[in-house]
Amino acid sequence: MPGFVMHVNAVCQCTHGVPAQIVPTQPRVLVSGQPVATMTAQIAVAGCPFTLPGPVPSPCVSVKWMMPSARVLVMGQPAMVVAAPGPGPGICQTAAQIPQGPPVVGFVQSRVIAT
Repeated sequence: MPGFVMHVNAVCQCTHGVPAQIVPTQPRVLVSGQPVATMTAQIAVAGCPFTLPGPVPSPCVSVKWMMPSARVLVMGQPAMVVAAPGPGPGICQTAAQIPQGPPVVGFVQSRVIAT
């Protein structure tokens, strides 16, 4: 499925509205002046306030992206792609890898599309 190539400064949030940061893994290939995010990049979330009833803190700490490019490789790794802004093709996770819900992509470059 084609989608926009993600870059490290794409606006992404966890399910609970806390900004997520894509940690760059390669500096060579750029889109819109920003390094392309590959599937080896980590997406970190800091400061998620989510708490289960009890109260048991259960904050999102990372996002596992699930939409790699099938044909576009960056330094041997598939690029991350997103179909459109909105709910992203990934899952927010706690430190114990418990799924929390999909991330929300607010902005991504719209010039480069990959399949």
